Amino acid sequence: MVRVTDPLRLLTVHAHPDDESSKGASSVAKYRAEGIPSTLVCCTGGEAGDILNPAMDRPEVRDNLAEVRREELARATEAIGYETVEMLGYHDSGMPDMPENARPDNFWNAPLDEAIGRLVAIIRRDRPQVIVTYPEDQSHYAHPDHLRVHDITVPAFDRAADPAWYPEAGDPFQPLKLYYSTWSVARMSALHDKFVELGLESPFDESWRARWKDASQDHLITTQVPIRDFYAVREKALLAHATQIDPESPFWFGLPTDVAADVHPFDDYVLARSLVPTDIPESDLFAGVPGRVREAL
Repeated sequence: MVRVTDPLRLLTVHAHPDDESSKGASSVAKYRAEGIPSTLVCCTGGEAGDILNPAMDRPEVRDNLAEVRREELARATEAIGYETVEMLGYHDSGMPDMPENARPDNFWNAPLDEAIGRLVAIIRRDRPQVIVTYPEDQSHYAHPDHLRVHDITVPAFDRAADPAWYPEAGDPFQPLKLYYSTWSVARMSALHDKFVELGLESPFDESWRARWKDASQDHLITTQVPIRDFYAVREKALLAHATQIDPESPFWFGLPTDVAADVHPFDDYVLARSLVPTDIPESDLFAGVPGRVREAL
């Protein structure tokens, strides 16, 4: 059993609405159930995204995509249990060959120190001991906004504690642990095997798995948070993003919920920085953090 003795908080940094649902949603729900609140920092509004659910590809949706995606984000974060949602305030950068990528107000083109400063202000206000962001190696999906999430979060981890940086952004505060979220190839392979075992067509075909295998970061995984009891929260949050997630997609929903939850009942993370002692492998993002006490049942 885990007992919380001091105020603890988790902060996650994501690129677009829906990223918070596909990456680590069940972990956030688990910690909320334990009394640990979370802050989501969403860096863009997702304005350059496609509509990936045919049922939502309607003129009134296309013409108001930014507003629709904000509404979807509100429903998803309520389902997950985020206490605070902060929009960092940048336009979706799109991919390098898209016209949105040239916009001066997009995330990719924002002055780096400015974007870091916005994040530092949120860190100093909410004072999270644990921050989750994206890894440096994102060769499997090199979206400019995902790359920039990494670029601002890593320095913000240190600058939040340095009074010389952004003195107008609040009292300095030092987070204690920095994690990278990751989708493990082991999880994808296990899901594929379960599809085959049940006689279902797997969305993880050989070419798909080969691409992910080449970009695998499984050997870097340090932390697996048990989330079996909160797996359904992730599915509910994904479905809230109706423009981005097709409810008929076998990739997201091809297996029954209880079956999928048992295949790989963990969220996987890479511990990038820790200013507190911790033993690897971990099963808790707050392992070693003062105020987090583990007791025998």
